[in-house]
Amino acid sequence: MHLTRYTDYALRVLIYLAVKGEERATIHEIAESFGVSRNHLMKVVQDLSHRGYITTIRGKNGGLLLNRAPEEITLGGLVRDTENELGLVECFRDHNDCIITPACRLKPIFNEALDAFMAVLDQYTLADMLGMRQPQLARLMQIATSPA
Repeated sequence: MHLTRYTDYALRVLIYLAVKGEERATIHEIAESFGVSRNHLMKVVQDLSHRGYITTIRGKNGGLLLNRAPEEITLGGLVRDTENELGLVECFRDHNDCIITPACRLKPIFNEALDAFMAVLDQYTLADMLGMRQPQLARLMQIATSPA
């Protein structure tokens, strides 16, 4: 199984915003933090906003904020929303030219494996990605935190 860079970036954006908390972030600062393309992140942010994961605020004091609590964002849900193709082999796809499909046992086996993979991701939330590591994540992403 291979997740796309798109899903990877979506996870990074959400983790960054979760660590940032109530403070707004910009696409530019997220791109700088991870050393990734601003243009790629713009597409990801637009999709995350459209799907209700984040809120985008325009203007001088604009920026990005999580639109849901980290506890409400499951990794499985995010992967389903951002991955266009979860078909592990050709017979999962609409265009299937594999001649052994009628007698092959790969599809049900891989389907069971994919279901198990997604079931594990469904058990974890964005909040689980932070946990006790939030201060370390903030340091690694160079997010200034206020002293408590």
